[in-house]
Amino acid sequence: MNIQLHEKLIDKQSELCDWFTEKSKDLFFPIYTSYDIRDSGYKISPVDANVFPAGFNNICAVDKESASGIMKQYIERNYGVIKKILIISEEHTKNLFYWENVYWIQKIILNAGYEVKVTFAKELEATLDLTTSMGNKVLVEPSLRDEGTVSIGAFVPDLIISNNDFTQDYSHWMKNLTVPLNPHYAMGWHRRKKSIFFKHYNKIAQEFCEIIDHDPWGLQIQTELVEGFSLTSEDDRQKLAIKVDNMIAYLAEKYKSHSVKGEPFVFIKNASGTYGMGVTQVHSGEEVLSWNSKARKKLKASKGNVGLANLILQEGIPTTVTEDDATAEPAIYMVGNQLAGGFLRVHKDKGPKDSLNSPGAVFKRLCVSDLELNAQSCCLENVYGWIGRLSALAVAQEASVLDSTLV
Repeated sequence: MNIQLHEKLIDKQSELCDWFTEKSKDLFFPIYTSYDIRDSGYKISPVDANVFPAGFNNICAVDKESASGIMKQYIERNYGVIKKILIISEEHTKNLFYWENVYWIQKIILNAGYEVKVTFAKELEATLDLTTSMGNKVLVEPSLRDEGTVSIGAFVPDLIISNNDFTQDYSHWMKNLTVPLNPHYAMGWHRRKKSIFFKHYNKIAQEFCEIIDHDPWGLQIQTELVEGFSLTSEDDRQKLAIKVDNMIAYLAEKYKSHSVKGEPFVFIKNASGTYGMGVTQVHSGEEVLSWNSKARKKLKASKGNVGLANLILQEGIPTTVTEDDATAEPAIYMVGNQLAGGFLRVHKDKGPKDSLNSPGAVFKRLCVSDLELNAQSCCLENVYGWIGRLSALAVAQEASVLDSTLV
């Protein structure tokens, strides 16, 4: 399907760019996002949308260079002439790969011409001098939160960029903050539900496919929210099992009508989960009813042990992408509504149906910058890049609703 879709995208490129520009009007795009994509050959779709993305260390070297210019354009367009930027990071100091990500976010912004410092959204007694997985240095400095401002000595930021996904409640730190914060606090996992993103994405994909005369099923993903779920409730598990069987039956009919071989499956995810935690795969409702303590613990796992209250059921999309004979999936990074980076997540110990966002994954080259040289010859970058753009539109629509309802 990639080649056929790529040809349609090239043929309709001018019309699609005009459509995308028009759809982007009056929307405020978060400063950065990333999207995990699955490509089964018969379907290509995002399976996760990250508004506070880690992994900038994994995008290709050329993309890292060009990202600085894209970042500068975004900041000047939305904030005018500013000089100082503060990054709010996560607080898990032992994850050296995460700090390599922070190092590259900081470097991308530094190379865009700004002064940048890193802090926590909480009191910190002394500066942390951290060494990343690649031996680079990141300084996390204590900051003073006073009235509407944040400061590190004489450094008072004009803009705060958060790489903390706000899984936990930071409302006490955010209260009366007058410095612009991007992404918006409302997009944190304390409030956001994955199902809302996929609702917006599927509608956008429908409209997009009408332009290129493409079956929308090939870009959409079936997703259902399950609210108020308790793992300890037998009644809740019975209801969940019925929903799983209903989705499996629906997918089986779609497989049949689209001549797709194989058995459908479903991922059950924490509706507000992150870092690939709180994800399990099932092929029937009976599997839900027979969950043992290990399976329940896996689903309940969450960053900061915030618990499990809401689930999503999501159509499983196997991946047919491989790299060095290992299972792979693309990830696309955006700055605003512009393509900024990409990579292939590769896992030699996982199969086509498995979640690859797990320990043991490595990262291979997928450069969206290549599209600037010759889009005609960049099939995968073009196809995955457009999935990234559609996803960014969905996040911006989602954010516009969440921002307006934040109390």
